[in-house]
Amino acid sequence: MAKAFYITTPIYYVNDRPHIGHAYTTIAADVFNRFHTIAGRDTFFLTGTDEHGTKIAESAEKARVPEIEFCDKMVEEYKTAWQALSIEYNDFIRTTSSRHEKAVVKFLDVMRNAKTADGQDVIYSDYYEGLYCNGCEKFLTERDLVDGKCPDHNRVPEKVKEKNYFFRLSAFLPLIKEKIESGELRILPDERCREVLGLINQDLPDFSLSRERVKWGIPLSFDTSQVAYVWVDALSNYISAIGYGDNEAMFDKWWNQAEVVHLMAKDILKFHCLYWPAMLMAAGVKVPDTMFVHGFFTVDGQKMSKTLGNQIDPNEMVAEFGPDGTRYLLLTQYPFGTDGDVQAKRFIVQYNSDLANDLGNLVSRVVKMIGANCNNEIPEPFAEIPGLTELKQQAEALADTSYNHIKKFELLQAISKAIELVRVTNKFFNDQAPWIMAKEGKTKELGGVLYACCEIIRIVSIVLFPIMPNKMREIRSVLGLDDSSLTLENARTFSFLKPGTKVALKDAIFPRLKPKKQVDTKETSSAKSSNDGLLDISEFAKAQLKVAKVLQAEQVEGADKLLKLQIDLGTEKRQIVAGVARFYSPEQITGMSIIVVTNLKPAVIRGVESNGMLLAAKKGKNLRLVVPDGDMPPGAKIS
Repeated sequence: MAKAFYITTPIYYVNDRPHIGHAYTTIAADVFNRFHTIAGRDTFFLTGTDEHGTKIAESAEKARVPEIEFCDKMVEEYKTAWQALSIEYNDFIRTTSSRHEKAVVKFLDVMRNAKTADGQDVIYSDYYEGLYCNGCEKFLTERDLVDGKCPDHNRVPEKVKEKNYFFRLSAFLPLIKEKIESGELRILPDERCREVLGLINQDLPDFSLSRERVKWGIPLSFDTSQVAYVWVDALSNYISAIGYGDNEAMFDKWWNQAEVVHLMAKDILKFHCLYWPAMLMAAGVKVPDTMFVHGFFTVDGQKMSKTLGNQIDPNEMVAEFGPDGTRYLLLTQYPFGTDGDVQAKRFIVQYNSDLANDLGNLVSRVVKMIGANCNNEIPEPFAEIPGLTELKQQAEALADTSYNHIKKFELLQAISKAIELVRVTNKFFNDQAPWIMAKEGKTKELGGVLYACCEIIRIVSIVLFPIMPNKMREIRSVLGLDDSSLTLENARTFSFLKPGTKVALKDAIFPRLKPKKQVDTKETSSAKSSNDGLLDISEFAKAQLKVAKVLQAEQVEGADKLLKLQIDLGTEKRQIVAGVARFYSPEQITGMSIIVVTNLKPAVIRGVESNGMLLAAKKGKNLRLVVPDGDMPPGAKIS
């Protein structure tokens, strides 16, 4: 039997409302947890809030309320947001809770009495004089600054001199390196692992475990004039929530005997991947199994900021797309783990294309055909249908294919495999034309096509359940199914549904959404000068041409000339549709460098949005892509 699975998010600082960055990590953790659950593993999912420190005290003072009252109000914002997004955690830890405070005190006491391998105290008292950023709540060195300011908060750090207790980090760095290199501590993706190893080689200084001037925090038992430094306090949540210090059996199950996974964004990599393992080793506690560090994202090519007004409120997304649509859209923008761009302006187009047109329409067409021809009952299977054997093989492989991606934290790939099967099934449905079978009285063939489509819908409903739990339950109820059969094991077989089961669909699973702004899909004529259609140089210069790398390619359903391409433009990723399918297969074009016009208005072609146009040369029946000479990187400008 597989080990138990314990996954955590960072705990979120409550000086501001939850935003889409918080939601992204928490949705991802929820999806991983649900996937491992339907795979048959015992799972535990933890999230929570970080409520101590100077910024909280300042925010509470500004609001003219006690610190705990301010925290209570903000915590409800997070819980409400997670509920709206259908996030089902096992526990929500607060750093102001008594169970957490007791665990932190014990953790610090154990480290206070610990010795390094050469007999030195792990914790020692000293004076610290240096630069401190209140925004980060951390000490900075000169090399951390950009133009003398904290790069994250664009403010000059404060010069501080105070008595602190320090953790002897230098004594543990070689041990952390050994654990990383041996695989005992996995840091993913690989580039983040290399970054951590690079930090180890930078001769990092010891770090403060306490603050003298901060009052809103957990006092040290051995010196009540000091409170626990925010990172010691916050990181300890991962063990305080599962019984460290007061429930030995629970702690043993979820920490010592489980696979422990921490998810986080890369801005807190150093604290999680170096400080946390070092403190655990000092306290005699095993290190986590995996740290997965995902990247940052921009919104429509720009960094999120209040000034630009492009911050995305998860509650507003839920109001527009529902919890499941929001989860799907956020997780399918770019590969999990990398930096990427959230194409908010494409949300409605993508929702309509992937969910309404592909998945929702498949369910609707199949159920309507069953209603019209099979008395609203699932028909008998029939194997002798062209293409069915291959389709069945692809369907039966989906559960393992997607779950293998999940085990490697490849969220986008796991989801894409399910959507790919939906599109293949739509093509199968179109190719078989069951409406013609019905007219011709081919009852067995008609039933075989509809049964096969129902089975694929059922299998997809299991694999996509962790991503869209509410909508997949709706789909399953259409087929007369409940949660009792909601396991990956049941997705590995193609003959689960019982003929004669009643099916019923009242409303569309994914109703089409109206674009906020209609996109003009007509070709616009080129600007003409008065000189017989010749362009002025200034007019031609308006076209922005850049090098792009093709990351992924696939045929546009129902269009034999069109390929849908996912491209990398260096600072962002986009989707374009190109009429090159007769000259280049998806396999041939994937990985190629091409040239793209990047400042065209988006156009919807065959229901798929295209955000740019590639360049190609054509003569007669031959067509060749225009490609850059040499090794030009994505984003290089063509002039």
